[in-house]
Amino acid sequence: MKKISLVIPVHNEEKNIPIVYKEIKAVLEELSQNKNYTYEIIFVNDGSSDNTLEVLKNFKKSDSFLRILNMDKNRGQSAGLTAGFYYAKGDIIVTMDGDGQNDPRYIKDLIKKIEEGYQVVTGYRIKRKEPFLTRILPSRIANWLISLITGLKVRDNGCSLKAYISPIPKKFQIPRGFHRFIPALFGVKNEEVCEIPVIDRPRFYGKTHYNLKRTFEVIRDLLTIPFILKDPIKFEKIFKYLFILFFVILLFLFLYLNFSFLWILIKSFFLILSGFSYIIWKNLKRFNKAQKEGVFKVEEIF
Repeated sequence: MKKISLVIPVHNEEKNIPIVYKEIKAVLEELSQNKNYTYEIIFVNDGSSDNTLEVLKNFKKSDSFLRILNMDKNRGQSAGLTAGFYYAKGDIIVTMDGDGQNDPRYIKDLIKKIEEGYQVVTGYRIKRKEPFLTRILPSRIANWLISLITGLKVRDNGCSLKAYISPIPKKFQIPRGFHRFIPALFGVKNEEVCEIPVIDRPRFYGKTHYNLKRTFEVIRDLLTIPFILKDPIKFEKIFKYLFILFFVILLFLFLYLNFSFLWILIKSFFLILSGFSYIIWKNLKRFNKAQKEGVFKVEEIF
């Protein structure tokens, strides 16, 4: 009998959890009865300041399939997912948001594609119920850039509805912000990934935690992904020395006071090289540090 682990990071979702829990429970029970799956529901409470934890504890009293991982503080979605992946015991790991935007009925479609042999199945959102300029357009630009740089042709990396065979998401500790590059971060190939269309719903209660600023963070962090997939430790050293080299050259160029158009172009060129080298070096350093020290601290509530 195969087991499904459903991982749901939540932060200040006390009003949404009862609705989401009821929906996912119905879907997982259907899969249990019709396809003989067993399951566990893992809520990761990411430092909520409302009554999220108490709401989860009340549901756990009557549900032995429910597990609660309580983060020591608010560490972000990447840490929440990493914790859920680490503690998950299932053969198949499914993820979704806890705000009601993801319809749990699509879990059945994700599982079906995993049964067909795919290692990763990801939803791509259609008919999105969000502002175009501040959410949809930046998301499309970010997804285009991710596909361009990683080579993985996934249309919607930001959709939280995903399913994996168990070993895939356990490969890395995921630093803050890097969950946006799942599944590319795990090094899967195009033929191992399947996409399914999902209709996005408006969140039930509360406001989104995302804004336009995230697009710039995506671009910043995305520069690092190709080097993570090759050898992050080696490339951290390489970009550290490249930054030092370009910065020293830049200092010498600025000491040489020549304000011609050509010299301004040369200085600008090395300024850009210094900037990019610094960003990639710091991001690789942050990624490697996460692998050594971990990105989450949780206790399981029994």
